[in-house]
Amino acid sequence: MFEKVRKMLAEQLNIPEEDVKPESEVVKDLGADSLDVVELLMALEDEYGITLPEGDVEGIKTVGDIVAMMEKLAG
Repeated sequence: MFEKVRKMLAEQLNIPEEDVKPESEVVKDLGADSLDVVELLMALEDEYGITLPEGDVEGIKTVGDIVAMMEKLAG
C-alpha cells in the first residue's frame, strides 16, 4: 500500500519518489496544499473503491497516516 501511495503522491506533486517517506508530512515536508491532499484522497478512493470518512481525513498529517487509513478501510 505504501508504494502505491508513494507513487501517486510523487506523480501528483511532481517530486522524486525517494522524497516520499512514511514519516513525511504531506503539507509541511512534501509541499502539498489542501487541494493536493483532496485530489490524492479522491484518487485513492477511486482506485480502491472505498469512501474515506470525512472525520478521519482531517487527522491526516503524514504519508504513514494515509497508508494506515487505507489499509484499515481496504481490509
